[in-house]
Amino acid sequence: QVQLAESGGGSVQSGGSLRLSCAASGASSSTTCMGWFRQAPGKNREGVAVIDSNGGTTYADSVKGRFTISQDNAKSTLYLQMNSLQPEDKALYTCAADGYRPIDYCSGSWLSSLTGFWGRGTQVSVSS
Repeated sequence: QVQLAESGGGSVQSGGSLRLSCAASGASSSTTCMGWFRQAPGKNREGVAVIDSNGGTTYADSVKGRFTISQDNAKSTLYLQMNSLQPEDKALYTCAADGYRPIDYCSGSWLSSLTGFWGRGTQVSVSS
C-alpha cells in the first residue's frame, strides 16, 4: 500500500521557480510509473510529467523545456522542478504511482486512465 504526500507548492510571480517534492511510503520494486498531474478549477486532471522504472521521462508539450521530473534511486521521493512559471501553470499538483504495469503504460495509457495511488496535492499559484 503506497501513501504519497506532496509539498513545495506556493505562490510565485511569472518567471519564477518552485520545486515540488512527493514523499512515497510503501513503494517497492513493483512500482512501474511515477508522475505529476495537475488540475485547475473547472478542468480535468492532466498529466504533467511521468518517469518510468527505467528512468525514462515524458512531459506534456506545455511544460517541455521548463519542468524536470526526477526521483531518488529507491523511488521514495519524487521531484518536479518548475522553472519559468506562467499563470497558466496555476493548479493543484498531485503526485501518483502505479505498479505491475508494462513499461510503456507510464507514458501512454496511464495519462488518461489515472490508475494507482494518489496524494492529496499541493497548490501552485502564479501571478502575472
